[in-house]
Amino acid sequence: MSDGIKHGDWLTYRPDIKVLDCTVRDGGLINNHHFDDDFVRTVYNANVAAGVDYMEVGYKGDKALYSPSKNGPWKHCDEDSLRRIVGDNDTDLKLAVMADAERTNYKRDIPKKSESVIDLIRVACYIHQIPLALDMVKDAADKGYEVMLQLMALSTVNDRDLDMALKEATESDAGGVYIVDSFGSLYSEQIRAYTQRFLAAVKAAGKEVGIHAHNNQQLAYANTIEAIICGASRVDATFGGIGRGAGNCPMELILGFLHNPKFKMRPILECTQKIFTPLAKTMDWGYSIPYALTGQLNMHPRSAIDFRAGANPDDYVAFYDQLMEEVS
Repeated sequence: MSDGIKHGDWLTYRPDIKVLDCTVRDGGLINNHHFDDDFVRTVYNANVAAGVDYMEVGYKGDKALYSPSKNGPWKHCDEDSLRRIVGDNDTDLKLAVMADAERTNYKRDIPKKSESVIDLIRVACYIHQIPLALDMVKDAADKGYEVMLQLMALSTVNDRDLDMALKEATESDAGGVYIVDSFGSLYSEQIRAYTQRFLAAVKAAGKEVGIHAHNNQQLAYANTIEAIICGASRVDATFGGIGRGAGNCPMELILGFLHNPKFKMRPILECTQKIFTPLAKTMDWGYSIPYALTGQLNMHPRSAIDFRAGANPDDYVAFYDQLMEEVS
């Protein structure tokens, strides 16, 4: 087929799609990135064996903002920490880190690519941080990295500002831009419209569109599929759907949907069975009604996270009444 997509009677798959595992990075938001080396190494080895394209190991957080005494090593991803896990990473798996605008001393803490095992820098920003984010993109590209731009809290961005941001992203050194449903508030028809809009803005410049979905309304998987169907070629997922609050698109689901024979399911299942099923008994993530309510109201899930950590995490009516007071 001339479109580069392989077609069959019962499936369609696109070999161009790249999968990024953000288990350690997004999951680390639950426990301030206090995962031990064995945990991270097990996830790394599973990704290698499964043929996953990228693994996001954590953040490049500024130590002046995120003290190492209170945050684990994956909040900073120093080179020594990374190499304890991956050595020189002589594998096909590429390593990524996230650099948050205003929370990363990027000029100091991101070395040249020639000095690092990191392959991809994902610059994350809110709409008002676009000027800074573009400087971060240029800095990372000049240092030799692949770079992607993550536009967070997309559901709060007005049309004019979004068009301006996409224009700037198109003219930048970023290899693509991600649709980020930070509040888990978007529905599939909105994802479809955003994906088409993003592609219309950046595709002619040879840039890709990605999707990072949260599961507040149990739509992370459905929304990821919708973005893929509409042409997105970068997708995020995590083992067992782990992530802040309601979590993310589960890796085992998205690999099954893609039908790409390069991906191997068994290593993902082995790792999930060994680590994440037991971990779910001591760490709180995944769908629950408080997260659904914040998603429906297009609100940051921090209030639901705080409520879930309180004395009565399943008093849904009390949490609903609390939210109604906030929005009234």
